[in-house]
Amino acid sequence: MTTTVQLRRYAVEPGRLADFLAWFPTIVPVREQFGFRVLEAWADEQNDAFVWSVELDGDEARFREVEAVYNASPERAAAFETFPKVITSQLNSFVRPVR
Repeated sequence: MTTTVQLRRYAVEPGRLADFLAWFPTIVPVREQFGFRVLEAWADEQNDAFVWSVELDGDEARFREVEAVYNASPERAAAFETFPKVITSQLNSFVRPVR
């Protein structure tokens, strides 16, 4: 079965990473409701950054389709009601394993 992985990298306002980390568990079950699986999540306190990867069964086109539904969902909107607006920039890209 094909799976698609997206790597998500966030720059966070200096000194605010703890606020984001306290909120992050709120969004994981919402993503899971739509079939996404969080593979890893990393806090980089030294650089005020957060990096995580999320996987979905299917190809990149399916990932984008499901993500569009997720982004428009009331479940996501509810989770973001408590989002601490601390992300100053983000870079998301589809990645593949290299071994």
